Amino acid sequence: MLKALVAVVATLALAPAAAAGAKEADVRFATFNASLNRSFAGQLSADLSTSANAQARNVAETIQRVRPDVILINEFDYDAAGTSLRLFQDNYLSISQNGAAPITYAYRFAAESNTGIPSGFDLNNNGVVGGPDDAYGFGFYPGQFGMAVYSRYPIDSTGIRTFQRFLWKDMPGALLPDDPTTAAPADWYSPAELNVFRLSSKSHWDLPIVIGKKVVHFLASHPTPPVFDGPEDRNGRRNFDEIRFWADYISPGKSRYIYDDAGSTGGLKPGSLFVIAGDQNSDPLDGDSIPGAIQQLLEHPLVNTKLTPSSPGAVQQSALQGGANLTHRSDPQFDTADFADSAPGNLRADYVLPRKNLKLVDAGVFWPLASDPLFRLVGTFPFPTSDHRLVWIDTTVPGK
Repeated sequence: MLKALVAVVATLALAPAAAAGAKEADVRFATFNASLNRSFAGQLSADLSTSANAQARNVAETIQRVRPDVILINEFDYDAAGTSLRLFQDNYLSISQNGAAPITYAYRFAAESNTGIPSGFDLNNNGVVGGPDDAYGFGFYPGQFGMAVYSRYPIDSTGIRTFQRFLWKDMPGALLPDDPTTAAPADWYSPAELNVFRLSSKSHWDLPIVIGKKVVHFLASHPTPPVFDGPEDRNGRRNFDEIRFWADYISPGKSRYIYDDAGSTGGLKPGSLFVIAGDQNSDPLDGDSIPGAIQQLLEHPLVNTKLTPSSPGAVQQSALQGGANLTHRSDPQFDTADFADSAPGNLRADYVLPRKNLKLVDAGVFWPLASDPLFRLVGTFPFPTSDHRLVWIDTTVPGK
């Protein structure tokens, strides 16, 4: 398993000079649910095989405009050969999009996603086994809605940890869903199903990024949306515990139960630097996630939240679109996703959260005003790129 994962780490001979030698510069970390998912296996690679795909060009231009040093791309279909990972760099990021400077990521990583992998069980209890809702993570084929990381700094392949196969039942106090039609507790899934049911709807990755003399653990994930279920709230509960996984992982006293895909146990070593990134599918106050879900990270004593990424475009679109946005409690300047105006409205769903001793220098959400020429990259429904926005932070790595 580990050998296959390491083989997907694509490295060039040298990192860019700016990334390898610039000791004064801050490091920009980002996350972007870019909606680079396709309806059929192999379709993304086909789309990326030329430089003509309009949506992929928009994604690349967005990245070129923001220029993150390390970026997690959610909803990037996985293929075992790493073809899409390579083609997106060669045919899009390496080519100027509408005058934006090309950007080269010398280090790239992708690995298996639970999405679309058949479980062999009727996980949604509709009486039929098979289909996207009975996979370990929702998907029509293995790897759909996967993840990818691009980095200008080296990724230490010997220290990578993935948690794709961690079982939900092995989390102490897991919020396992209950079948409301029976008297037994937490019985939506049968014992046989719980023996195979994986916590991660996609995966959880710990990627050690080498920045000078320091290592920053880039903790990447994409919890399931807390919707598309019933009164048992199986997706909402899973979302809560997928977020909780990182909260426990960075807490030495709470991480002993964790094991990775290679069989190693425990969480992050005390004192380790980290940045948590991903589409967490959870707004602090609005939407359908279980109350307190994202607060597990936002209120964690080790997480730096002194600066919240924001944008003027989010405020403008919330007012223009109205609907559910008018009753939201969260500040619209922090929204990162443009969802249906009827429900749930625009939400803060995407996060880049550093450890407290990583100083936050700047942060933002790529959501320009409608008057900005770059608004064409975000637009309104039907979106030219994605219904999510790229979120970034600048941090200073101490002693790098």
